[in-house]
This record gives sequence, structure tokens and C-alpha cells, in this order.
Amino acid sequence: MSLLDSLKQVTTVVADTGDIEAMRQFKPQDATTNPSLLLKAAQQPQYRPLVDAALADSDRLGLPEVQRTEAFMDRLAVNFGREILKIVPGRVSTEVDARLSFDTAGSVAKAREIVGLYEKAGIDRERLLIKLGSTWEGIQAAAQLEREGIHCNLTLLFSFAQAVACAEAGVTLISPFVGRIYDYHRKERGTEIPAEEDPGVQSVTRIYNYYKKFGYKTQVMGASFRKIEQILNLAGCDLLTISPDLLETLQRTDGEVTPRLTPAAARASAGEKLMLDEKAYRFLHNQDPMAVEKLSDGIRRFYDDARKLEQWATSGVYVRV
Repeated sequence: MSLLDSLKQVTTVVADTGDIEAMRQFKPQDATTNPSLLLKAAQQPQYRPLVDAALADSDRLGLPEVQRTEAFMDRLAVNFGREILKIVPGRVSTEVDARLSFDTAGSVAKAREIVGLYEKAGIDRERLLIKLGSTWEGIQAAAQLEREGIHCNLTLLFSFAQAVACAEAGVTLISPFVGRIYDYHRKERGTEIPAEEDPGVQSVTRIYNYYKKFGYKTQVMGASFRKIEQILNLAGCDLLTISPDLLETLQRTDGEVTPRLTPAAARASAGEKLMLDEKAYRFLHNQDPMAVEKLSDGIRRFYDDARKLEQWATSGVYVRV
């Protein structure tokens, strides 16, 4: 048995890619996308029809240029999502534009638009997760959307404060970024960090234990992995979203995966329940320099890649087939 097959027995495996062919190969349960992944995937020749269709649909709306470009981005994300859902049996995550990260009302409105496009195409909202950045505003938007039956995946999650606030908001899923947490601390130390001391793994373990100990329904999906060891040390987590290169390594390696996270161990773990209002959330999050830096950096990266995708697809560089 491969490590991937064994891992699938204890954890839901999600593909972290916009590459549809990679999903056919690794057969994940769910899939996640973001502007960075779509920027990479959209430029591959086999996906040009999805780009062309999104451009044509947005052109037909007769909107001014700014609104037409926004409509194109929404339709492109949905076009990829629809194709992904033909392959994965579960859900696809589609991200709200990063420039709405501090706009609760704007995030809610955009999420409704995206869900509406999927539903118009015959996709049930139960197969969708709307991705929002784990700012206070994003978390409040998710709380409102969840009450409307729109399920949310809170991304760019680095601090325990973010995780607690998401659970209290009743979001469906969170995506703590293991690799980016590791990157920050490795840079601070100036050396590699032993697997047993990996701060990204420790962060997800703490969150998982807290959620299970206090009975939260919010699922934990470890994300942004750098090494196979990080994945194996979080086996048993609700979900793990993994890039194609690491999925391939897992698929090619024989072995049996032992669960490292279990509900029983979580219930026996230490820790007290926290209740965070906005002031308490902002202060506790601010006490974690890594989380403050990485959240801001992540928002900037997603924003920049979305603008690169817009420019590439709507400029003369891209010629429709």
C-alpha cells in the first residue's frame, strides 16, 4: 500500500491545485483553488477554453471595464470549479478576491455572487466552500454566510486567535498554513527545524485538540506543506490539502500511516476554552508576530496574483483561440 492510500484511510485528502489533470491522477476527495493556483493553471494550453469562455461571458454583460474584469475573474474561478467537480466527489473551494479581506459586506456580496454562478450552472451549494481570509472582517462575513447555508473555508490562518474566532463563528472549515509558519520560524532560527519541533505542525495539533476537546464542528484542514514529514505528523487531522508534487511522492512511497491526531487524545489534552470579542481577538492575534506578518503577506500575494491573472487574460498578451 502506498502512503497516499494509507493516509486516505485516516484523513480526507484534498488536492491543493488548479491543475485538473493532477486531480484525475491522485483522486482526492475535495479540491482547493486560490488566485495563485489559478494564475498558474490558466496559462496552460489545455485550459484555454475555460479562459475563453469566461472572457466571452463577461464581454456579453456589457459592463464598464473594471466591472467586466471583475466578472471575468468570478467566471474563470467558477469555470475551473465546475470542471474540478466533475472529478472530485466532494467539494471545491473558491476564493473571494483578497481586496475584500477587510470588507465584511463586500465579502458577503461577492460570496453570494459566486454561489449564484455555480447554482445557475446546476451545482448545489453543498458542494461548495467559499474561501475567505481569516481577518476579523472575513470571519464575520463567514458567520453570516454560514447562517444563509453558504459553507466557508477560512484561509490564511496562522494564529490561535484566528482559529478560536472561526470556531465561535461556526465556519465549516479552516485552513491553517503549516508550511508558511515553518518558513517564518526557520528564517528566524537560521537553520532547519527538527520534525518533532515543527511549529506549523504544533500549531495545527493545538487547534485540532482545542476543537475536538470543546466540541466545535468546524473542521481543520492542514495546508501549505513543505515536507512529507509534516503531512505524516498530522495524519488523523480532519483534512489535509496537499500539492501535486507531494501527492506524487506519497503515491510512489510504500508504507502505512499511523494517526497522530485522534479525538480521544484531543479530549484528554490540556487547555481552557476562550471567548474572544473583536478587541480580544485583535490583541491576541497581534501578540503573534509571525501570524501578523504572514496574514498580511498572504493577502498581498493573493491580491497581486489575481491582478496578474487579470492583466494576462485581458491584455493583448493573451490571444483567444
